[in-house]
This record gives sequence, structure tokens and C-alpha cells, in this order.
Amino acid sequence: MRAPAPLLAATAIISLQFGAGLAGRLFTQVPPAAVTGLRMWSAAVLLALLGARGLRAALTGRGCGQEGITGRDWLVAASFGLALAAMNFSVYQAIARIPLGIAVTIEFLGPLAVAVAMSRRLSDLLWVILALAGVVLLGRGGPGLAHGGLAHGHGAALAGVLFALVSAACWAAYIVLSAATGKRFAGPSGLVIAMVFGAVLTTPAAVTSAGAALLRPGVLAAGAAIGLMSSAIPYWLELETLRRVPARVFGIWMSLQPAGAALAGLVMLGEVLAPWKWLGIGLVMAASAGAAATARPVHPVPDA
Repeated sequence: MRAPAPLLAATAIISLQFGAGLAGRLFTQVPPAAVTGLRMWSAAVLLALLGARGLRAALTGRGCGQEGITGRDWLVAASFGLALAAMNFSVYQAIARIPLGIAVTIEFLGPLAVAVAMSRRLSDLLWVILALAGVVLLGRGGPGLAHGGLAHGHGAALAGVLFALVSAACWAAYIVLSAATGKRFAGPSGLVIAMVFGAVLTTPAAVTSAGAALLRPGVLAAGAAIGLMSSAIPYWLELETLRRVPARVFGIWMSLQPAGAALAGLVMLGEVLAPWKWLGIGLVMAASAGAAATARPVHPVPDA
């Protein structure tokens, strides 16, 4: 893929957040856990088809060095899959209870923590304070309820915030494990293996929560679209972007995710946020971009 890295990152953001908006619409037909399973499996199948040659080379020992895939390689890919499954499950539970833009903004505290940890400078305390101020603004007057949400009340909103925080921790692990997987596997093969592992993990909850509703043609079609927009396209593009640029540059570009999520929530779910909530989103974005810009330089992942 020869497209410029900034274009890859921007396309990943747009695809991911509007895919999340489509998922929010599907929550009215099947539970979030079922949508998670549909997203993971459809993305796994799509990625496997698109990267069949690289996956075959990796599994036969021609894509991971002379010794083939080692036990440590499998462990890294499995850990990546666990992070993907937990992140997707948690963020969908959050989106079902609080607006998409707010859920993703809280979730973005994970990448912010990674950026701050990479720098370890006293000045990074400024970014932490800025992010906390943004979160306080988001909580002013309550986080609100998502359009078409499955639950109502302050208890549901609090649960949504907690799910978003869990997803934030998983997103931090995703960043680290994505780079590690890219170093160990050629092309998207490591991502495909991780996605299949994550899909297997989400299957019991998906089947239990939705049952036969998962087999409805409309649900399957929507799930395939969500998998393409929210996983296959952005994860592949992000993996390719991380091969070309330092993690701190990638972090600056990804700081646009909360704004993209708020825009997708407005367009697709009718979620109108108060001005101070937009300001809170902006503060978290500024903190994330600043922390990434001042992080320790990290060499890009070499193209396998």
C-alpha cells in the first residue's frame, strides 16, 4: 500500500467512527454483545480473504523468519486478539448507554496514558490535568443517554462511563500489542490471527444474548458492514500507518478520533451535545495530541 500515511490515518478514523454509528443503530435489533460478535467475525473473514497470501506464508513459516511462528509470536497475537475483543465489547456496551462522542473521548484516555508513559517528563502533568478538565466538562449535567440506547437513568450512564474506561485500558494495550504484532508477522497476517482469536472469545456472549436473531439477513448484512468499517479497514490502515511513522506521530493523528466520534453520533444517531461537552472533547484531544508530540521518539515498525 503506497498511499501517504496521513491519508491512511484519516481514512481509518472516518471509517471507524461511522462504523460505530452504524453499530449504534443496530442495537435496536440485537444486543451490543451480539453486534460485537458480528463485527469480530465479519472483520476476521474479510481480513483473511484480503490477506490470504500473507496469512498462508506466515502459517507455513515463510512470513515470520526462518523458524516460522514461535510460541512467543502466538502469545503476542493471542494477547492482541484478547485486547481487541475486550475493547470492542466494552465500547459497544458504553455506546448503548452514553453518547458515542463521549464514550470515545473517555476511551481515548487509554492512548493518552500510553503517550504520557512513553515520555515520562514532569511537563506531561499538564496534559493529564488538561485531559481531566475535559472529562469533568463531559460529566457536567450527566453524560446523557445515547440515541436509541438500551438503558436509561443515572445508573445506566455510570455503567456506560465504566465500560468506556475499561475500553480505554484495552485501547492502551491494543496500541502496544499492535506494534508488537506488526514486528512479528508480515503484512496483516498477525492482525488476522488476532481477529480470529478475538472473534472466538466473543462468540458465546453473542449467541447467548441474541440467539436466532443473529441469523436474520438484515442483521448479518449490517454486521458485515460494521466489521468492514469498524475493524477490517481501520485496523489494517492503522497497522500500515504504524509501520511508517513513529508512535508519537500516530498518536497525534489519532487524537482526532473523539471529534470524529462526536460527528458520527450527530449525523447517524442524532446525538446533540451541549457546547461544554464539545469543549471537553476538545480538551481531551489537545491533551492527547500534546502528550503524543512530546513523547519519546520511537522508530517505526519496519516493513516486513
